[in-house]
Amino acid sequence: MDTIGRVAGKVALVTGAASGIGAAIAERLSEEGASVVLADINAEAGEALAAKLRGAGRSAVYEQLDVTSEADWQRVVHDALGVFGGLDILVNCAGVATGGQELLHHDFANWRRTLAINLDGVFLGLRHGGAAIVANGGGAIVNISSVASKAAVVRGAAYCASKAGVAQLTKVAALEWAPLGVRVNSVHPGYVETPLVEALISQAPDAAAMRAVAISRHPIGRLGLPEEIANAVLFFASDEAGFATGAELLVDGGYALP
Repeated sequence: MDTIGRVAGKVALVTGAASGIGAAIAERLSEEGASVVLADINAEAGEALAAKLRGAGRSAVYEQLDVTSEADWQRVVHDALGVFGGLDILVNCAGVATGGQELLHHDFANWRRTLAINLDGVFLGLRHGGAAIVANGGGAIVNISSVASKAAVVRGAAYCASKAGVAQLTKVAALEWAPLGVRVNSVHPGYVETPLVEALISQAPDAAAMRAVAISRHPIGRLGLPEEIANAVLFFASDEAGFATGAELLVDGGYALP
């Protein structure tokens, strides 16, 4: 087990860890000494990243996880405890972004899928991963919300509602679990250069124009990088944030300012 780093000796479970922000978070925590459970529905990419981390001399395993499945959560947490003996850090990052549906014509199946992954998945993570952290004597949970929890997006009803739900669920968990030694905080990214955002942009009739509009919404003048979100998560996961719970950290290039 690594003994040097800002989360050295800790065990972290990261959902959505096979790509994008989740992968960057898993790598960053690993770089700083954590043993990492990479949980994702994408087995091929998840196994590849776990192998990469192990090849660098780090401790990492992949677990297949559908965050909407309580049975999956129970198995993954059980396996993590079996391999590493405890759990100190949980990062609920898995999510889906679906847009393009005006509320008057919003498809209910799309609504339910978005809420199931983005909000139910975080609830199940708190319920089962959080319980393991409590049993281990305390630790840190970071939930990935979105700037869309603060700034409404046209044709984004399901996504905005789900991410606002994550923000408030974070605060409830923080309040209830503070006496148990568990800190629970949320990070709210703006548009970040990930496969998820790229897929959304590519769905537009004019992808180049859509990208330009997305960039224009960020006063800092560009989209974010996964590593920049990972650095924010690392802070909350580390003992440096020992007095922070129920906090919301916007890492959005100024998107929410106007």
